[in-house]
Amino acid sequence: MNPQVEKLYILSKKQSRLILGLMSGTSLDGLDLALCEIKGYGIHTKLSILRYETVDFEASFREEIKSIFAKEIVSLKMVSAMNAAIAITHSKTINKTLEKWNVNPSDVDLIASHGQTIFHAPNASIDGKKYANSTLQIGDGDHIAVLTGIITISDFRQKHVAAGGEGAPLVVYGDYLLFSDPHENRIMLNIGGISNFTFLPKQECEKELISTDVGPGNTLLNQYMKHYFDMPYDQDGKLAAKGTVNTDLLETLKKHPFFKELFPKTTGPEEFNLDFIFAAKSSSGTEHITHEDCLATLVALTTHGIASAIKWISKEEPASIYLSGGGLHNFTMVEKLQQELPNYPVNSTEVLGMPPDAKEAVLFALLANETVAGAPLNFPKENGIPALCMGKISFPS
Repeated sequence: MNPQVEKLYILSKKQSRLILGLMSGTSLDGLDLALCEIKGYGIHTKLSILRYETVDFEASFREEIKSIFAKEIVSLKMVSAMNAAIAITHSKTINKTLEKWNVNPSDVDLIASHGQTIFHAPNASIDGKKYANSTLQIGDGDHIAVLTGIITISDFRQKHVAAGGEGAPLVVYGDYLLFSDPHENRIMLNIGGISNFTFLPKQECEKELISTDVGPGNTLLNQYMKHYFDMPYDQDGKLAAKGTVNTDLLETLKKHPFFKELFPKTTGPEEFNLDFIFAAKSSSGTEHITHEDCLATLVALTTHGIASAIKWISKEEPASIYLSGGGLHNFTMVEKLQQELPNYPVNSTEVLGMPPDAKEAVLFALLANETVAGAPLNFPKENGIPALCMGKISFPS
């Protein structure tokens, strides 16, 4: 037997596995790392977070990613180069972080690498021809495995697409295993670049488990701040708090066809970007409103997408919202969301023992554990959620 395959077989049988989860989202702010000890698999999973950290990207590296990010026309040479460059950068970050944590790489069983999404195209149409769902994440798993010496599982979204899904959101698998509660309807809401949530009905609830994107999260706000203020985001939502929602602009923004699509659905910065804002301002005659008013309106669009989806899916039956992602730190957005959903208490996932900034990296560690030791999950009522294990395995040698 190939020694690497034998090693994988042995660790699949271990009582517990030490897995390092990695996540870099569409906000392009940095790499989340979460070191997890995971026992068992499936509904018997027991997970402990040993360490977690977010390492910011250097500005030049972020700009290199942006040169090929969410654009229909890019340099194929640059895409190829960045597939390796992202993996090399992530590997250096892993090695430095493990050293900082005093963790020997030989003690880590697996790395679970999400990679970097550069394009998401559900139901793509090109020159009038319909294509299958597709999504592309780069950051080569073989580079990571070789440069860290750790078996690496990557490219999780492709199996989801191949099985009939849209490649997102994948957090539903971890949400279901870690946070389902027999007595409480739960909405696991993540406001990253894009907003998505998993609705976890309590045991006796007739409603279906569902996971879906619901619209922009921080992406419009962050792009606007970068364009006009050369800042990565509106810290704490302070600028948006000074503005007033412009109704004409908001109603125009809400006409985006994504909001009329049936659930579950996915989207990305390919749809929600500066061009979308500029076009809406032009058609609504609001080009000269203040930046603060525009930011307030973008916050209102984000919370509208979230609130309307939650109300529709839960049919306004009482549910608790557990929030993670960068939007958690935008106090203006959280306050606006709570105003739109007065009967839905909003808390950080911290109250469930899950640090909100670590959640997505942790959930990819869990997915890697299922790939190696688990079996396809059978959901009580599947709703656009294929029952499968995901990820491609790269050996260090």
